[in-house]
Amino acid sequence: MTTKEDIVRIVNGFLVEDFEIPVEKLIPTARLREDVGIDSLDVVDVIISVDEKFGVRLTNQEMASLRTLDDFYNLIVTKMP
Repeated sequence: MTTKEDIVRIVNGFLVEDFEIPVEKLIPTARLREDVGIDSLDVVDVIISVDEKFGVRLTNQEMASLRTLDDFYNLIVTKMP
């Protein structure tokens, strides 16, 4: 079973590796757009990464509704089989 801690570790890993986001920005309260720097062009790549890593399909609408990194982690948790 994948725990929230696993999700946080994996998500932070691909954000650092694939999106070159400094690890110190990856705190749960960080705002995805303003603090982390995930823009509309990155959203598609983030959705693909989540599908590859977790087998979870996110929609653009779900991503648009998220505010913080913790919201993002929690969305993945709720969609896990």
